[in-house]
Amino acid sequence: MRPQSHRISTRSLYVPLVCLVLLSVFAVTARAEGELGYRFTPLAPLQAAPGFSLQDMDEETHTLSDYRGKVVLVNFWATWCPPCRKEMPALEALYTKLGTGNFAVLAVNQWEDPDHVFTYTGDLNVFPSFPILFDPESAISEKYRVKGLPTSFLIDKQGRLAYRAVGGRDFDHPEVEKLIRELQVQP
Repeated sequence: MRPQSHRISTRSLYVPLVCLVLLSVFAVTARAEGELGYRFTPLAPLQAAPGFSLQDMDEETHTLSDYRGKVVLVNFWATWCPPCRKEMPALEALYTKLGTGNFAVLAVNQWEDPDHVFTYTGDLNVFPSFPILFDPESAISEKYRVKGLPTSFLIDKQGRLAYRAVGGRDFDHPEVEKLIRELQVQP
């Protein structure tokens, strides 16, 4: 009779390792899906926002310079990004409240195709009424030096970068609305 080996199988090591990795992923996701902030960082000195022309889901072209004279919130996002998904309803609420006249929202999607984004937005409680633009090669986000998603910029009426927010935001927060209204009344 042959003595049994006391070797540990590699399979039995994989299970705890996989569990550890999954717990780490869930912990990071839970932090990413936490409360959204509302603060924006002022950018000084004011510099011209990099121009761009991007297409929306209907293949209509939107050029940033067409929005001169309006305060513009440019939001870089993707459907796979948990804070991006969480902030979308608040972005729509803000746009619904302030989107007439001299305020605009441009949501710039990164790397995804319009059909995928259309499916995602169709699953939302409220379909976004602001333009969703496509930056398939992430060329515009590079011009804006976006390091992570979501990242948002407030552009003043003269087309200058006034504020930046990195990470998910509660756009429907009164402090965000106040900031935009202050930019709207500036000459």
